[in-house]
Amino acid sequence: MKRLKTEPPSSRRFRLSHFLFGVGVLYLVFISCNFSQFMKVVSSLSGDETYNGIGSDKVATIGDAEDADLSKPFVSSVYKDAFHWRLVDGRDQDAPLRPKEEPMKEEDHGPESMKQISDGYGRITGEILRQRNRTGDLSVLERMADEAWTLGLKAWKELEQAGEKEVGESSIIEGRTESCPSWISMSRADLLKGDGLMFIPCGLAAGSSITVVGTPHYAHKEYAPMLARSRKGDGLALVSVSQFVVELQGLKSVEGEDPPKILHLNPRLRGDWSKRPVIEHNTCYRMHWGTAQRCDGLPSENAEEMLVDGYRRCEKWMRNDIVDSKESKTTSWFKRFIGRKQKPEVTWPFPFAEGRMFVLTLRAGVDGYHINVGGRHMTSFPYRTGFTLEDATGLVVKGDLDVHSVFATSLPTSHPSFSPQRVLEMSETWKASALPKHAVKLFIGVLSASNHFAERMAVRKTWMQAAAVKSSDVVVRFFVALNPRKEVNVVLRKEAAYFGDIVILPFMDRYELVVLKTMAICEFGIQNVTAAYVLKCDDDTFIRVDTVLKEIEAVPEQKPLYMGNLNLLHRPLRNGKWAVTFEEWPESVYPPYANGPAYIISRDIVTFIISQHKERRLRLFKMEDVSMGMWVERFNNTVAAVQYSHNWKFCQYGCMEGYFTAHYQSPRQMVCLWDKLTRGRARCCNFR
Repeated sequence: MKRLKTEPPSSRRFRLSHFLFGVGVLYLVFISCNFSQFMKVVSSLSGDETYNGIGSDKVATIGDAEDADLSKPFVSSVYKDAFHWRLVDGRDQDAPLRPKEEPMKEEDHGPESMKQISDGYGRITGEILRQRNRTGDLSVLERMADEAWTLGLKAWKELEQAGEKEVGESSIIEGRTESCPSWISMSRADLLKGDGLMFIPCGLAAGSSITVVGTPHYAHKEYAPMLARSRKGDGLALVSVSQFVVELQGLKSVEGEDPPKILHLNPRLRGDWSKRPVIEHNTCYRMHWGTAQRCDGLPSENAEEMLVDGYRRCEKWMRNDIVDSKESKTTSWFKRFIGRKQKPEVTWPFPFAEGRMFVLTLRAGVDGYHINVGGRHMTSFPYRTGFTLEDATGLVVKGDLDVHSVFATSLPTSHPSFSPQRVLEMSETWKASALPKHAVKLFIGVLSASNHFAERMAVRKTWMQAAAVKSSDVVVRFFVALNPRKEVNVVLRKEAAYFGDIVILPFMDRYELVVLKTMAICEFGIQNVTAAYVLKCDDDTFIRVDTVLKEIEAVPEQKPLYMGNLNLLHRPLRNGKWAVTFEEWPESVYPPYANGPAYIISRDIVTFIISQHKERRLRLFKMEDVSMGMWVERFNNTVAAVQYSHNWKFCQYGCMEGYFTAHYQSPRQMVCLWDKLTRGRARCCNFR
C-alpha cells in the first residue's frame, strides 16, 4: 500500500517506538509488583529452598512454582505440597528431623508439636507448605489430594488446640459408655429422606431384632449377561427382574471404601441364573466378598453342623421342579388299619411375591442371624469371623420394593466398642522399641485406617512379636491418616502416644489416596531407618517374618529386588466400580506389579523413588500397587536391571498352605495363625 504524500516518512517508526516504550514500562511495573513471587519461582525451579521473599519472613519451599506442563503424567504442585515432609517416629527421640545443617527449632512447629515429639508421639513433621489458590488444570486425583490435605491439616489443628485436657476427659478414652436407645422406628418418609438407611448407634446384641414391612415391585425388564454356554452376539439377554437387598453394615473405614457388609440378604423373586426364586446371604470385608450362602427351596440337612441355634440354614418351600414320591395305597391303608396317624404335609410358597406386602424379621441369635417372613422361619446365617454384633451400626434397605416401615427392638443400651479397655490392651508388652541406631535388614510399613484399633492390636500381639522384630533386626510401623470423626482421631492420638508405633499422616483418609501412604513408607525407610529392604503390607495381612527374611537372603545383595505376587500384562478396567479412564491411564496394559497386600523392594529402588519424587518426575496413580510397578519399571529401564521375584505364597486372597503372607485375616484369625506358627505349624485358619 502506498504511503500518502502528506504523511511524514518517520511517523510510522515514531508510533512503533512509542508502543514499544509503553510495553516496556508496563513490563517493569509488572516485574516490580511481582518480583517476590518471581524470585520464588526461580528459586524453586533451581532447587534453592532458602530464598526469603521481600517483605516476607516465611521460607519458600519446593512447590511454589507450577509445573511447566500439567498435561504430563507427573506429580504436580498439589502433590509437592502433600509429599515434601519430614517423617519422624516418636519412639526415636534422636532421629534427625532435618538435615544436620538445618536443626529443627521450636518455632518451626510450635511448642505443642515439640511437646508431642518429646513425649514419644509419632507423627509427620517438617514445614507445612503454605496453602494458596491453584488455578491450574488439576486432575481428579490431584484435587482429591489437595482437599484431603486441607481437611487433614484442619482436623489436626483442632486436635492440637484441644490439648491433653480434652483427651483426658473424653468419655471414649475413659471407657465410659454412652447411652443408646433400646428401640428405633422409621416411617416410609424417614427412610426416603435417609436413602433407605437406618442408623443404629450402638449396634445389635443377642436377642435384638429388626422388622421390615414392605411390598416388592412387579418385575421390570433389564439387560443382564447371559451364561457363557448360551452367549450370543453381545452376550446380553432381556430378562425380568425383581429383587431387593437388606444389609447390616458397619462403619466406613476410609472415604471411598465401601463399608463392611456384615450381613447381605438378597431375595430374588424372579431368580437369577437358576431361573427360580432364591434368597442369598453373604458378607463383604474391605471390598472382598465372602462365600455366598444360597437358599433355593431345598431344605438343608439336619446334620448338627448345618444348624444355626437349632434352625435350618434353609427351609423348604414349594418348587415346581420337585415331585414328591407318594406312598402306595396299600401302605396308606395299612397305616390307617393299625391306627397310626398321618401327619398332614404343610407346604409353603416362596415367602415374597410381587405386589404383595410382607413382614420380614431379622433376629440376632447366639450363633447367627435368623430370618422370619410372615411369622415363619425361612433361613439362618451363621456369624462369620471378623464381625461382631456391635459393628452392625447401619441397616440399609434398597432395591425393587416400597418400604413402609422399619422397627428395631431389644437394642443394647450402651456401646463400649471405642473403649481402649475393650479394643486396646495398654500393656508395656506391646510397646514398640525405639528406632535402632544401626542398619536393619527390613523395614515393614503397615497401611492402616484410623478406626482399625482391633486390627493393629492383633498385629502387635502376633507377628510383631517375632524374634527378628523384638531384636530390632526388623522394624515395624503403622501409617495412618486422619478420620472425619474427631472422637476417632482422639483415640488414635492416645494409641500412638502410648505404643509409639504409629506415624500419623496429616491428611483426611480416602481409599484413592493410599498411594500417599506408600510414599510415606518409602520416605520413612530412607530418612528414619537405614533399611536394606522395605516391605509394604496392609493391617489385615499376617507376615511370617522369618520366612520372608530367608526369601530375601536367597537373592544376591547387589541385585535390585522387587518381590511379591506379581501380575503380568494386566489390563485396566474401563467400566464398573474399578473403572480407569483413558485420561488416568492411556496405555492398554499395566506394567508388571506386585499385589498390594504385601510386597518388598530393595533400598536402591526406594532411594531412586524418593529422588525422582523430589525432582517432580514421579508419576502417580490412584492404585498404589500399580504405581509401585511403574516406579520399579522406570528404575529397571533407566538405572539397573531389577530382579522380579514372583511367588504365589504372598497370598492375594486369604491364605494357602506354606504361605509367606496371608491376606484378609480378621483379628481372630491373626491370633489363630500366630498360635499355630509358634507351635511350629504354618497352617491356615480358614474358619468362618
